[in-house]
Amino acid sequence: MSVQCQGNRRKVQLSYVIRDEVEEYHRSGVNSLQYDEQTHRLYSAGRDSIIRIWDTNNVQNPYYQSMEHHTDWINDIVLCCNGRTLISASSDTTVKVWNAQKGYCMSTLRTHKDYVKALAYAKDQEQVASGGLDKSIFLWDVNTLTALTTSNNTVTTSSLTGSKDSIYSLAMNPTGTVIVSGSAENVLRVWDPRTCQKQMKLKGHTDNIKAIVLNHDGTQCISGSSDGTIRLWSLAQQQCIHTLRTHSDSVWSLAVNDSFTTLFSAGRDRYIWATDLTNTDYSAMVCQESAPVLKICLTEEESSLWVSTTDSNIHQWNVSNLKYNYTEDIDSLEKRPSKLLQTIKGATSIKQYHIMNDKRHVITKDSKGDVAVYDVLTATMVERLGDVHMEEEVKKRAEKVFVPSWFTIDLKVGLLTVHLNDTDCFAAWRSAKEANLEANGDTKVNYGVLVLQALLRDWPKSYQHNDEEMVEEKRYFEVPPHTPIIFSEVTGRTLLRLLARDAGGSTEGILLSEYAPSWITDLIVHKKSPAFHKLPFYLHPYTVGNKSPARNTDKLSASDMLQVRKVVEHVYEKVLGQGSDDGSQSAHNDSARTDADPEDLAAVALEKVAIYCNDQLLDPAMDLRTVKNFVWKPNSGDLILVYKQLSGK
Repeated sequence: MSVQCQGNRRKVQLSYVIRDEVEEYHRSGVNSLQYDEQTHRLYSAGRDSIIRIWDTNNVQNPYYQSMEHHTDWINDIVLCCNGRTLISASSDTTVKVWNAQKGYCMSTLRTHKDYVKALAYAKDQEQVASGGLDKSIFLWDVNTLTALTTSNNTVTTSSLTGSKDSIYSLAMNPTGTVIVSGSAENVLRVWDPRTCQKQMKLKGHTDNIKAIVLNHDGTQCISGSSDGTIRLWSLAQQQCIHTLRTHSDSVWSLAVNDSFTTLFSAGRDRYIWATDLTNTDYSAMVCQESAPVLKICLTEEESSLWVSTTDSNIHQWNVSNLKYNYTEDIDSLEKRPSKLLQTIKGATSIKQYHIMNDKRHVITKDSKGDVAVYDVLTATMVERLGDVHMEEEVKKRAEKVFVPSWFTIDLKVGLLTVHLNDTDCFAAWRSAKEANLEANGDTKVNYGVLVLQALLRDWPKSYQHNDEEMVEEKRYFEVPPHTPIIFSEVTGRTLLRLLARDAGGSTEGILLSEYAPSWITDLIVHKKSPAFHKLPFYLHPYTVGNKSPARNTDKLSASDMLQVRKVVEHVYEKVLGQGSDDGSQSAHNDSARTDADPEDLAAVALEKVAIYCNDQLLDPAMDLRTVKNFVWKPNSGDLILVYKQLSGK
C-alpha cells in the first residue's frame, strides 16, 4: 500500500527499537571522534545511531550525556564554532546540526539522497562539506545552519558536481581554499570551494580511498586506501611524491599534527603507526588495538591519541614520547607500544537472533556470547539467560504452533530494531488466552494492532471530535515510554523519529498526521480493525482402506485460527446430526439442544468424532493454520481434513 506524502507516492514503514531508557555505552563500532580541548569533552558517534559526550576528567564515570535523533549509523562528526556546534552525517541520509553544549538537535538537513559518509571542516571560514553514496558534495555555512528556526528553515547550499562514484572521504584545509574527495572509483578529486570548480584528479590508488588529510595551506594531501597504502600528494605538481606501505591491510583513518610533520595512521590491521613526514622512512608503532581501528583523533597539544574501533571501547594512548625507527624492514622493527592512558568502556551488541514460532519472542546472542529473550509485542527484554547455548534454548522453548510472520528484524545498530509494513503487519491473529494476555475467554487479538495501539497510545487525542464518540480500545499491555518510533521509506530514508511518550504532543501530532501511512491512520485514527484471515479446506469422511475420498465435497472456509475442536463440533452437530438415527430428527434435535451446556456438547463430540490430516490424528487444540503448516505442509493445494466417527462408550 502506498501513501501520499509530501506530493510523492512512497511506501512507508514503522520501526521501533527495543532498548534501555538510557543507553550510556556504545553498542557497536565507533565511527568518529572529536575532542574539545577547552572543556575536555570527547564526542563519539557510531553504529548504534547515538552521539555520546564524555567528561574525560572523570576517569571513573566519564559518561556525560547522549544526543539522539539519528536512526542509522553515524558515519562522521565535526566540532565547530569553538565547540558550540556539532555537525553529524548518517546513513539515515541526513546531516544534523547540534547544540554541542546543551546536547540537543537544532536542525536536520535532508539534501542528500543516500548515506552521508564523510564531513570536512574549514575552521577559519566555519564551513562544512558533506559527501556520500549519492555521489554529491554539499558545502554548508555553519553560521547559517545554527540560525535556522522552524519558521526559517530554508537552506541554500553550494554543490560540487563531477564525482562519478560514491564518496567515502573528504578533507578541507582550515582556510577553506581546497576540498579533496576520495571515492570508490579509486581517485582523488580536488575542488576549489570558492568557485565550486573541480581543479584536478589524482590517480594512483587501486582501491577505495577511506581517509584524507590536508596541510594548512592546501598544497599537500595525504590519503589512505583500502589497498593498504598511504600516499603523499603534491597538489601543485598534481602527483604522488611518496607511497607509504606501513600497513598490511586497509587504511581507514589518518590524523596529522598542526605542523604537518607527523602522520598517524590506522585501519583493518589494528596497528596504529606514527610516521615522520620530514623523512618518511622512519615510523613508530604507537600500539596494537584488539579490533580494526575506525577512527583516530589527535589532541591539540599532540600528547595523546583517542582511538575507536569496530568494538564499542574507546582508548586514549600517550604519543608524547615516540621513538622512530627505520622501517625498511617492518618485521624486524622493535615494537615499543605507547602507554594506555584511559579506556571508555562500551557495551555488547546483539549479533544473532532467532524468531520463535509464536512470532512474539526472539532469542538473541550478543558479542560476548550471552543469550537473552525479548518480547517483540511489549518491546522489552523478558529474560537474560547468560552464557548458554542459544541453539539449545531455541529447541527447548519451541512451540508446535503456527503464527504468520508480522514483523522483520535487523541488528544494524546493535539492538533489536523491529520493522512493520502494510503487507504483513496485520497477519498474526491469536486468541488472547493463547497469547497469555487474558486468562479466560476466546477473544481474538491481532499482534500488529496491539503493538501499534501501544506505541501510538496518545496520538489519537488530537483527532477526536466532539460530535464523535470514540471507543477506547482494550489495552492488554504498554510499551516502555522511551521506545523510539521511526517512520521511514522502505528504502531506508527516515521521515520522522519520536519517542512513544511524545506521540501525544501537539508538534508530534502534526508530524504524525503528515508522515504516518494510511494503513496506520486507518487503525489508530479511524478505528478500522483489520479483517480475519480465511482459510479454505475440504472436509471428507473416513473411507475403509484409506481410499481417497470423492472430490465432490463442497469447499469450506473458516478463520485460520479455528481450532480442530470446532471442526469436531461441526461434524458432530451438522454432518452427523448429533448421532440421530435419521435426518428427520435433526430439526427437533437442534431445537432441543439449544438448552444444552456447550461444554458438555463439546465433550460428547470429542468422544464421538476424530479429525485426521495426512493420516495423523489431530490435537483438538490445534488451529487450522497450524495444521496446514505443520501437518499438511508437504502437500500443495487446499487443506483436506478427514473425519472419523468413533464407537460410543
